[in-house]
Amino acid sequence: MKRALYDLAAVIGRLALGVVFVAHGWAKAQRGVDATARGFAEWNIPAPRVSAWFVIAGELGGGIMLVLGLLTALAGAALFVIMVGALVFVHAGHGLMLANSGFELVLALGAVALLLAVGGPGRISLDHLIFGRRREVKPAEAVPQPV
Repeated sequence: MKRALYDLAAVIGRLALGVVFVAHGWAKAQRGVDATARGFAEWNIPAPRVSAWFVIAGELGGGIMLVLGLLTALAGAALFVIMVGALVFVHAGHGLMLANSGFELVLALGAVALLLAVGGPGRISLDHLIFGRRREVKPAEAVPQPV
């Protein structure tokens, strides 16, 4: 029962988080890399053009991968790193509340991304369909029992 609940929670979390990241990545892509890099430079983000490419690709690609449940650990880890950067370079000095450009949203998004990176996508995912069944071993098969 617990595993089924995790599977349901994971798919809901992946879909919600993935949609949010795709929307943010799409907005940055629509503005363009140059405009995003200029904004990053104003926030003193290192290597603003490279960072802009990384963030746009990470948010779009990572968001899509979360929705699909494909390479979830990689996507979650990359999105967590992006949120740590957003926290450190943009939001930390503004307090918690989002209304003041605070860090509550990046904190929540980063925490869920990390949870999915570590906890996995659940069984309702392409990761499970492609990779999961090969790794699953039933306890009775794991250790031969003496006769």
